[in-house]
Amino acid sequence: MECADRRGGIAVGSQQDRFVEPFLGGFDMALIRPLSRSVRLNGFATCMRLEQVYWNILGRMAEDNCCSVGTLLSRLDREVHLRHGGVKNFSGLVRVVCVVHGLRDSPGMHDAGCH
Repeated sequence: MECADRRGGIAVGSQQDRFVEPFLGGFDMALIRPLSRSVRLNGFATCMRLEQVYWNILGRMAEDNCCSVGTLLSRLDREVHLRHGGVKNFSGLVRVVCVVHGLRDSPGMHDAGCH
């Protein structure tokens, strides 16, 4: 994305016409509310704090896989340990997995490093 070039106080090539409104009609601010839940990851009890939107996505992903959110998270935890020796920020991993899941059918997905 290019920034506007300022010449003599006048914006040249402004991106203003291409601005995408982040708060689309009906945006639900409750989706940003953090929510802590107790989960078991492969037998170990822990607490995860994620925004409501991520819990909603995890719920749909679990439904798609005919399992509970806890089972889905345990599978993710196990896979990241087997493939990469674990991860320091599991909540961050979960957020990225949710975003990638949402992008999987989007055009230009390969540009985001998603396969």
